[in-house]
Amino acid sequence: MLKNTFIHIPGIGNITEQRLWESGIQHWDQFTGNYSIRLSPTKMDTITTYLEQSYQHLKTGNPNYFSEHLPANLHWRFFPEFRDSIVYLDIETTGLESWSNKITTIALYDGNSIYHYVNGQNLDDFVDDIKRYKVIVTYNGKSFDVPFIESYFGITLNSSHIDLRYILSSLGYTGGLKSCEIQLGMDRGDLSEIDGYFAVLLWFEYQRNENQKVLETLLAYNIQDVLNLENLMVIAYNLKIKDTPFYENQLPEPVFLPGNPFKVDLETVERISLLRF
Repeated sequence: MLKNTFIHIPGIGNITEQRLWESGIQHWDQFTGNYSIRLSPTKMDTITTYLEQSYQHLKTGNPNYFSEHLPANLHWRFFPEFRDSIVYLDIETTGLESWSNKITTIALYDGNSIYHYVNGQNLDDFVDDIKRYKVIVTYNGKSFDVPFIESYFGITLNSSHIDLRYILSSLGYTGGLKSCEIQLGMDRGDLSEIDGYFAVLLWFEYQRNENQKVLETLLAYNIQDVLNLENLMVIAYNLKIKDTPFYENQLPEPVFLPGNPFKVDLETVERISLLRF
């Protein structure tokens, strides 16, 4: 609902945006010479200027303009317009602090293809591959994944960033990614017992024994995160738009969702589970 959005304009808050909608100005195109809402000349000029800029940045495919002007919990509003330029991202690491830990695996999903990267194999390929995308979608990536990546590789990710943590939190869904999935009725099946700490144990077990089934279990977990992010993004978008005059523009759930290329080895899960106690 990007073209229904006015809150990215300086001086326009929730109340003014609601007033615009209620007065019949529900689309950028409707902000013309006949106004049924009283605004100061200065504010009118500001809106006109920023709508012109908005049209230009949308035309040139620049999501950064909108991510910079919208609060994090409203980044969902530019999701449909830039969906073809989005990648869902998740990393696994040996710990929380980037200065003393390392990235073990990275998973990407762009709505069509899955990409995975493994430390000691092809991890550095990620640096070039991520440049193909204009928008990154994560869960808690603003606090963890992106800062960790930037510190680890010594790079800056210039893509816009939709962090579902803020959007889902504004809807009342809090906790980690897995907690939000459960609250929204999503089932991970054989992966339901694996969490971030378990992923650390899997990596150390793989380093000790170079057992491919252990690595494949870790990759299955990492990749399932990014596959689920697309579903969560659509669910969150539809829940948010439901409370606006534009609820009829809800998005269909993803029709195509590729299968996870890796399978969980249940024997590995059972064995590693014993290490937690």
